[in-house]
Amino acid sequence: MSLTSAYQHKLAEKLTILNDRGQGVLIRMYNIKKTCSDPKSKPPFLLEKSMEPSVKYINKKFPNIDVRNSTQHLGPVHREKAEIIRFLTNYYQSFVDVMEFRDHVYELLNTIDACQCHFDINLNFDFTRSYLDLIVTYTSVILLLSRIEDRRILIGMYNCAHEMLHGHGDPSFARLGQMVLEYDHPLKKLTEEFGPHTKAVSGALLSLHFLFVRRNQGAEQWRSAQLLSLISNPPAMINPANSDTMACEYLSVEVMERWIIIGFLLCHGCLNSNSQCQKLWKLCLQGSLYITLIREDVLQVHKVTEDLFSSLKGGQFHCQRRQFLRMAVKELETVLADEPGLLGPKALFAFMALSFIRDEVTWLVRHTENVTKTKTPEDYADSSIAELLFLLEGIRSLVRRHIKVIQQYHLQYLARFDALVLSDIIQNLSVCPEEESIIMSSFVSILSSLNLKQVDNGEKFEFSGLRLDWFRLQAYTSVAKAPLHLHENPDLAKVMNLIVFHSRMLDSVEKLLVETSDLSTFCFHLRIFEKMFAMTLEEPTMLRYAIAFPLICAHFVHCTHEMCPEEYPHLKNHGLHHCNSFLEELAKQTSNCVLEICAEQRNLSEQLLPKHCATTISKAKNKKTRKQRQTPRKGEPERDKPGAESHRKNRSIVTNMDKLHLNLTELALTMNHVYSFSVFEHTIFPSEYLSSHLEARLNRAIVWLAGYNATTQEIVRPSELLAGVKAYIGFIQSLAQFLGADASRVIRNALLQQTQPLDSCGEQTITTLYTNWYLESLLRQASSGTIVLSPAMQAFISLPREGEQNFSAEEFSDISEMRALAELLGPYGMKFLSENLMWHVTSQIVELKKLVVENMDILVQIRSNFSKPDLMASLLPQLTGAENVLKRMTIIGVILSFRAMSQEGLREVFSSHCPFLMGPIEGLKEFVTPDTDIKVTLSIFELASAAGVGCDIDPALVAAIANLKADTSSPEEEYKVACLLLIFLAVSLPLLATDPSSFYSIEKDGYNNNIHCLTKAIIQVSAALFTLYNKNIETHLKEFLVVASVSLLQLGQETDKLKTRNRESISLLMRLVVEESSFLTLDMLESCFPYVLLRNAYREVSRAFHLNGSH
Repeated sequence: MSLTSAYQHKLAEKLTILNDRGQGVLIRMYNIKKTCSDPKSKPPFLLEKSMEPSVKYINKKFPNIDVRNSTQHLGPVHREKAEIIRFLTNYYQSFVDVMEFRDHVYELLNTIDACQCHFDINLNFDFTRSYLDLIVTYTSVILLLSRIEDRRILIGMYNCAHEMLHGHGDPSFARLGQMVLEYDHPLKKLTEEFGPHTKAVSGALLSLHFLFVRRNQGAEQWRSAQLLSLISNPPAMINPANSDTMACEYLSVEVMERWIIIGFLLCHGCLNSNSQCQKLWKLCLQGSLYITLIREDVLQVHKVTEDLFSSLKGGQFHCQRRQFLRMAVKELETVLADEPGLLGPKALFAFMALSFIRDEVTWLVRHTENVTKTKTPEDYADSSIAELLFLLEGIRSLVRRHIKVIQQYHLQYLARFDALVLSDIIQNLSVCPEEESIIMSSFVSILSSLNLKQVDNGEKFEFSGLRLDWFRLQAYTSVAKAPLHLHENPDLAKVMNLIVFHSRMLDSVEKLLVETSDLSTFCFHLRIFEKMFAMTLEEPTMLRYAIAFPLICAHFVHCTHEMCPEEYPHLKNHGLHHCNSFLEELAKQTSNCVLEICAEQRNLSEQLLPKHCATTISKAKNKKTRKQRQTPRKGEPERDKPGAESHRKNRSIVTNMDKLHLNLTELALTMNHVYSFSVFEHTIFPSEYLSSHLEARLNRAIVWLAGYNATTQEIVRPSELLAGVKAYIGFIQSLAQFLGADASRVIRNALLQQTQPLDSCGEQTITTLYTNWYLESLLRQASSGTIVLSPAMQAFISLPREGEQNFSAEEFSDISEMRALAELLGPYGMKFLSENLMWHVTSQIVELKKLVVENMDILVQIRSNFSKPDLMASLLPQLTGAENVLKRMTIIGVILSFRAMSQEGLREVFSSHCPFLMGPIEGLKEFVTPDTDIKVTLSIFELASAAGVGCDIDPALVAAIANLKADTSSPEEEYKVACLLLIFLAVSLPLLATDPSSFYSIEKDGYNNNIHCLTKAIIQVSAALFTLYNKNIETHLKEFLVVASVSLLQLGQETDKLKTRNRESISLLMRLVVEESSFLTLDMLESCFPYVLLRNAYREVSRAFHLNGSH
């Protein structure tokens, strides 16, 4: 064949196009096989019972289906012909694509044979690689076609529907049907077809012999050759890493195995006639049990070569190679990370390392998936695989990060060395036809024009044209009758192979990374992928490398193809789902570890609580008071003091805390390895996964620390919970720079959620738990009289009664506990607590109003005649529910007293946290006068109340009463009820004297039945009610003072000693009312209740208290 026809055949262009097309057709065949093997995605009419006769008939008669005379068999097809055409068009056209691809492949292979092309991987690398790739791709397409069980049905049914719809079958059907029949036994037919191509195929494969042998060396040979080591020969460290066949150095062994196995299977005749072919074939068979056709579809080679099993290189061979690569690549990465400038001369090492790792990983995946029965299962499992994956990602990251270093080095190499060498070689060629001369001259001119400014300016390089021209040149110089033969000019091939690699360092680094390190195969071996991840999590030393698994999910995008767009959503879902699940699991383990250490820290912190020092103080006190030193009792255990855990006699003793810290270090390294990465078009932030898990776990931990038991109504003291929370927060804050997560945000969000009734997961928070506990346990018992408010101690205290309560009230309600509660719940939580308290107050007010309404007429008369003793004597007995009024008002007082204490705690906490805000708030409150507009007053009081500042009028109580459902009564009627309520209370006060518990205790500064809380209830409720009705508060409180004074003074004339038992104690309530209110003064009290009576009452109460105390 003449040289001119060799130019016209465009072998290079056809090989390029057909290889890409072949990949698309192969993926389409894979997709059809996958779809039809799954009942969920299979064409629905193939599963219909009514269609079964048609399916069987088509399968039996294929391809000779008589559509017109088979109506009884094909009736269901006729009914659904339009739907079948719509559904099966893509399937049918894909099979037509296979047929057309086959035609083009054979046409090209025949042309190459006619041209008598010479193939040598070391010289015309691109030409040889493309040729062998085409053979493997074509074989894979045919093998996959034969594995689609429903191929006859899909093609035949489509043609039947087409003939029914259009009156004639599809034009391609006859040839397509014949092709499908021919390839029922694919390898047999393929070997027949490839007989004529044996010479070209075997020649191309034999050129691989030296390379394949070299790349199949064991770990010991690699180690002795110090493969991938930059520091084995320091003087040569900056020398460029060159080879006569640059692209062969990182060529995948798996790819070569595929070429050799499939090539010799198709042209097996040469195995008997050529001993070199047989050696290469045997060597290749020792490498793998399976070779990949596409994704997880494999060819089980040894089914046809059982006799060679004995010589198979087992998993141990690959296990040792992986072990070597772990050490060698780690060293390589360390050196390159320390001196990134070496990426210039030693870039080839990086791509070789990536290729070697990828080969070993894919071999392991392929065999783990398919080798089910083996005597050495450990050879097909590697608990340290994560380290290899991590190193692969590390090298990829280094190359990407220092791309400019690589570009600058290789640009200068191309312009100042390669161009000059190439020019010399061209000039020394003995023969150089015009076409080749033009191409090579253009190479020199392109390379000579390069300058460093192009890199500095971020210019995008494009050398694909140069590489395609070199591919063309390989084709032109490899035909038999070419004037210029490449195998006679190896120096030209060497320098051009070098130039191709150097040009790829400028414009195709990313493509080369994909070529050498793409692990998208995991997308089709997800079970193995998940298993490897699980093994990594079980191996503590591998935890730091676990981030490699989510990073590998980013590779899945590389297995998409434009000829099969319907795959994209599924591949994307796989990638994102597994990336999410891996990161979720890592974040979960990390947060678990953090919270376990927090729990340990909290235990240490808990030892420092004041309650634990009682024993130490007691011992010290006893030691001082002992008159003579006594020897300690034997057998009495010495309690370790806090800090004893830090003393260690032997460093080899590993504590639980040591293990947790070590584990956390490993997990922190993996979670903090990358800030972000992309999976398909999504940007993933590992720190966000950790933040969300830490936040959720911290929320649960804080609630757990509260120790709430709904059955026994037990809960931890707020101060103890605060100490525990501080221990947790302190440790998490100390991790901020190690974890990569925003520790401050995690803590802030968790604590903020705990100030709400429910957290982001809908779970109860400490705000809800403490609100419920204080209402249901402490205040309920205070209402029943088993717990008393002691103003002297500024706390609720428990009365010594058996079986009434299981906690000490003062331990939950003193000043320090209220501060701790405010610190934990914050302003939002305290507001929620207040709202719940006010709900209980308003429910009592509703009942009080009902009692007033029942006694309305009598109370109106009493209000008018309270100063007439005779009339009052007849009216008072007519009142019903007076004791109930006092009891309900006392309950309101208890609740409001607790609220005042909690507000005081909030004020102190707020003052310490925000002193610069507290001053202006208190100053603003001082400007409020009685003449200020009530809306403005309430707004200011609401602001002050939120900061814990006490107010004359409680805005929360006003709002709560205002929110009560108004009945049919008018505002005037409501106002009247409010006035009469005060009268009802005033005339009922003398009834308290009959209660034995109404004795005033000087020690507690209150009463055992909590009636001292009445004063707060009277003042606060009055202020709220009359603010709501826009009436003068002072006037109505004065009226209350007068009526109450008259009622108590009339008690002095009572002769029944039972009724006057605690008259003096009850009289003291009058002073307490005045002290509680800013609207009343002692002068106002003096005018209606002489102070001398109060003085006498104090003296009498004091005398009685001391008399009782002496007894």
